[in-house]
Amino acid sequence: MASSGQPSMMQQASVDTISMPTIIPFPARYSAFALCVAGLVACLAFVLVSPHLWLAWVGLVVFAVLSGTGVHDLRQARHAILRNYPVIGHLRFLLEFIRPEMRQYFIESDSEAAPFSRAQRSLVYQRAKGDPDNRPFGTQLNVTIAGYEWINHSMQPTKLANHDFRIVIGGTPQPADANPAQVCTQPYSASVFNISAMSFGALSANAILALNQGAKMGGFAHDTGEGSISQHHRVHGGDLIWEIGSGYFGCRNDDGSFSPERFTANARDPQVKMIEIKLSQGAKPGHGGVLPAPKVTPEIAAARGVPVGVDCISPSSHSAFSTPTEMMHFVARLRELSGGKPTGFKFCLGHPWEWFGIVKAMQATGITPDFIVVDGAEGGTGAAPVEFSDHVGAPLQEGLLLVHNTLVGVNLRHRIKIGCAAKVITAFDVARMMALGADWCNAARGFMMALGCIQAQSCHTGHCPTGVTTQDPLRQQALVVPTKADRVRNFHRSTLHALQELVQAAGLDHPQQITAHHIVRRISDTEVRLLSNLVMQVQPGALLGPLDEQHNVFRTYWPLASAESFQPVTQGPQGLVAGFALAA
Repeated sequence: MASSGQPSMMQQASVDTISMPTIIPFPARYSAFALCVAGLVACLAFVLVSPHLWLAWVGLVVFAVLSGTGVHDLRQARHAILRNYPVIGHLRFLLEFIRPEMRQYFIESDSEAAPFSRAQRSLVYQRAKGDPDNRPFGTQLNVTIAGYEWINHSMQPTKLANHDFRIVIGGTPQPADANPAQVCTQPYSASVFNISAMSFGALSANAILALNQGAKMGGFAHDTGEGSISQHHRVHGGDLIWEIGSGYFGCRNDDGSFSPERFTANARDPQVKMIEIKLSQGAKPGHGGVLPAPKVTPEIAAARGVPVGVDCISPSSHSAFSTPTEMMHFVARLRELSGGKPTGFKFCLGHPWEWFGIVKAMQATGITPDFIVVDGAEGGTGAAPVEFSDHVGAPLQEGLLLVHNTLVGVNLRHRIKIGCAAKVITAFDVARMMALGADWCNAARGFMMALGCIQAQSCHTGHCPTGVTTQDPLRQQALVVPTKADRVRNFHRSTLHALQELVQAAGLDHPQQITAHHIVRRISDTEVRLLSNLVMQVQPGALLGPLDEQHNVFRTYWPLASAESFQPVTQGPQGLVAGFALAA
């Protein structure tokens, strides 16, 4: 067809497309920024017209700051949300910042434990302040849910004179051929409830002062943590358990190795009652640590025996020993150097064959520690890598059961006292741990709350709102030592008084008489069982003979353990497949 001179439909559409301008709509997400700019312009106009209006000047400053913030948000590259939502995007970070406080105060229930429930914290606060801790209108717990536990009471309760329950650590009968220099000659009468390991550096100076003064007033022990003995530990003279970690702080040579001379100088101080070798801790077992150089202040450096302003390193393992046998000889050496004070070790259970290797070393050398402290994976006062806090190490129940039953099975339990630590808050917590095999309990976060800790979970930031876990001199001034020392003493006293009432109600004379037979656990809506029927109890000497009738953990891992190595002897034909929870 001949062209008529008129544009075709396709040509017309093309012309229309080219001629129509592309309109990009103003993003609604920029509205807050646009309003700030508009407010800035308006205030600027008011200032120019009426410079005497102070409100216009205030608005000018406010909108100038907000507009400048918006420009910065659009240009920065770190946060995508601020580039897309200038100015108003900061609201997200504000809400995220205050979320823990809002959840704790307004949202969570009294029974939600993250990691401690409001009910648990309130109980500590009440007991620390000396306020009444009775609860009206009955229990708030669901007694029909699986996992609920209680202690059986007696129709003939006992009447005890006081609540100052104590145990003697060290000084137990030793074999006739034991080396006199390696025998504990200074046994320690310890409370069944003590302050767990928390170092100066992790805690503030005022927190250490208050804890130790409270321990002195209440007659219980204060574990130094691996940060060694600082000047603040010595002011009030409270009983100390000196913890020796892999960094050998307070007893190290310049190269970081163990120094017998420096150890002896500190260990023979009358204030030091026991020596505790730290193998691992529940918060981050198998993980070392580094205190950055800027945090190594003169006070911390003096306590630890390290240079000021240099990274302070805690290796993940000890250099003084590398086998279970060497470890037992190290225990004996420290006991001798300390002048015969109770000496033991603390650990969080990991590979069962390593623990069994330590026990075999006790059998082979005839050297036994005076005590063992079992740390549970649910413990932890400071900061630790999330994977370690959540997924490394055995919980306290499993660790305590294995340690207790192993020592019973090799006839060594009567020579070794067992302590434990991990989320011990109430008297029932103490009673339950004793039912599982502990002789005494330690608490860290409970005593932190007695000092005023509000579970802000900012321990690692240096901005602790209550001055408990900061080295900021202004922040820690908020912690008044005499007042908080009273609260530490009150919390300990009230908890032991509650324990006394539990022991009396059960018809017993001492918490050490509490066994798994006294604790009942609900396992379903229609069934409850004694704890003794839910956890396995090894008979005395049972591990000295054939293992055919023993729990799978012993049949599998005991043959793999060696006193000469922390490594397994062999994996065997079935591999390392056994669990170590001592379930029946």
